[in-house]
Amino acid sequence: MSKTVTTRVDEKLSERIDEIAEEEGLDRSTVVRKFLADGTKNWLIEKSFEDYEAGRITLWQAADRCGLSLWEMIQEARKREVHVPYTVDELEEDLRALE
Repeated sequence: MSKTVTTRVDEKLSERIDEIAEEEGLDRSTVVRKFLADGTKNWLIEKSFEDYEAGRITLWQAADRCGLSLWEMIQEARKREVHVPYTVDELEEDLRALE
């Protein structure tokens, strides 16, 4: 089920959204939904890496929180140049979680 969310943006941002919509052949709402989805996903990945680096969660837990596989999360870490000190203990814990 969809839910309507409204917000105000300045005129310049509105114009940019319209330009992108025109270039992509999409309507404004589709572009805004895509940006919100991408921004939310990016925020969640960044927050999960912060929690991982602080030792609050494992890499597996970070991946699960983001709806990604462990390998996709590792790829995100490489892309974002996040240091992943993935230990043998963490690997064993992650493998136990799969059982």
